[in-house]
Amino acid sequence: MPKEKKPTKNSLKKPKTLSKAKKEAWKEFSIYIRTRDCLKTTSSLEQGACISCGKIFPFKKLQAGHFIPGRHNGNLFSERFVNSQCWQCNAPAFLGGKNGNALAYRKAMIKMYGENAEQEAEEEANKEVQYKVYQLEELKTEFKLKTKELKLLEEL
Repeated sequence: MPKEKKPTKNSLKKPKTLSKAKKEAWKEFSIYIRTRDCLKTTSSLEQGACISCGKIFPFKKLQAGHFIPGRHNGNLFSERFVNSQCWQCNAPAFLGGKNGNALAYRKAMIKMYGENAEQEAEEEANKEVQYKVYQLEELKTEFKLKTKELKLLEEL
């Protein structure tokens, strides 16, 4: 009779939850957005401008802020309508922030994408999207690669 194999560490792993997969994908997406915007606004990986107030902040002090608040699945990973924001502009008022500094953000979106930007962002946010764990894993990998590509281009 063949010997029974001992369970390995990997075979005992619980399947990744949707919540954990979303959190990991968001982390990579946020790094990508902040890297992209730092390079776009200051040509530096160390600092970048807040899309709302225009002030320069260190990379780690920037956040990936949504133009349409709420982080709906339809716009959660929106490369057009998520941009680098400082904590002050992005944070909710009850924490002392400016609730996304909506008016300044809106002006920036219209300047970048035209008068229909707000409508396009709303339509995107209202799309019904149900992510599966494997899709979030793919997004995580995609944004990690995009960040790596940006950094490689910066080195050239």
